[in-house]
Amino acid sequence: MNKVLLLLSCSVLLSGCQLFSRKHNAGVAVEVNGYTLEYRELNELTAGSSGEDSAALADAFIRQWATEILMYDKAKNKVDNKSLEDLVEDYRRSLYAYAYEQYLVSHMPKHVPQAEIDSFYATHQDRFILTDNILKGLFLIVPNGTPDLEKVKKYMQSLDEENIERIEKYAYRYATGYELFIEDWKSMEELLFWIPVAKNNLSKLIKQNRQVVASDSISTYILQVTEECESGEVMPVEYARAEIENVLLHEKKLEYIQSERERIYEDAVRFKKVKFYEEAR
Repeated sequence: MNKVLLLLSCSVLLSGCQLFSRKHNAGVAVEVNGYTLEYRELNELTAGSSGEDSAALADAFIRQWATEILMYDKAKNKVDNKSLEDLVEDYRRSLYAYAYEQYLVSHMPKHVPQAEIDSFYATHQDRFILTDNILKGLFLIVPNGTPDLEKVKKYMQSLDEENIERIEKYAYRYATGYELFIEDWKSMEELLFWIPVAKNNLSKLIKQNRQVVASDSISTYILQVTEECESGEVMPVEYARAEIENVLLHEKKLEYIQSERERIYEDAVRFKKVKFYEEAR
């Protein structure tokens, strides 16, 4: 016998109630005023549960489901039906209109041309002020006592293609952590997860020397900074790109939806789907 049926049947017998009729459609567990709840739904709900927990979970769900239907049927006879139906119809129209808008948006381009990003950036730089220092460079973690570390530190001071290749070979052999980010900006907060130095101290050390070395009882941490922008400065355009793209895509979405709404209305008027009548006098 179905697990949920067995559990609920036992529960019903103990409570003195008759939940299941002798005749019912295959797969239907409960029926209330023409609405049906299937065993499939109850089995999905109670999947992973067993014993009394499964029966209690199914019983609670049935009670809530049935009560909402019964309350709905009672309400239809007691409240202003027309007002509620008008609200329901308004909500239905809004849901369908929103779903259609999302359909339209899903077919829009997902990228913005670089020229548009550059233009927006140039005219709205006051919107893109850094609240934290950002940096480019390279980060390396190696166990204390790793050989040839001084040589690698020199390679890091000049990150040309040849030295990067040397460092990567060294990192592959010895490093417990390695990140090359000479093309991508990282915030100071991100770097603090990598290196055991307080934020204020790290800022001072970077100003003194583009290569910061720190250590603990296990590892040596080396940060080589190639570029830096400080808090309060305007973000580099590539750092602001994602934010600008989101803003422009949102604006394009709103403009497209509005233009589509206007087009639909104008077409409906043109083809006389919208009819105007003179006011009766």
